[in-house]
Amino acid sequence: MRTCVLLVDDEIDAIELFRQSFRREIRRGELEIRFTTSGDQALELLAGREAAERFLVLSDINMPGMTGLELLREVKKRWPGLVVIMVSAYGDAENRRRAIEDGASDFVTKPVDFSHLKQTLGPYVAGDGI
Repeated sequence: MRTCVLLVDDEIDAIELFRQSFRREIRRGELEIRFTTSGDQALELLAGREAAERFLVLSDINMPGMTGLELLREVKKRWPGLVVIMVSAYGDAENRRRAIEDGASDFVTKPVDFSHLKQTLGPYVAGDGI
């Protein structure tokens, strides 16, 4: 089964960076990346899918409208088993603490260290890991 990563980030350039960094896993069919630019769009996409639980969410914290932390709380309320990893340029202890308390599986700071992110995602990805 293919793992679907939902990347939620208001920076459009992020999607291409993630696609390039995971191109091997995408080509092997282990990973599919979906992209939304807001928390509202992310919730809409997840609600429209029968198998929302097979998604893994990577969400920026600072976004206009619904913040990533607000998205995290709503996702955990609707789909408690969904893995959510927060991504932020602001790796301060308060954001990290709030994210973990609200149910985030991990917290990654920008600029993203993709080798570390691949290790973090490894257990969730189909096949032999990333």
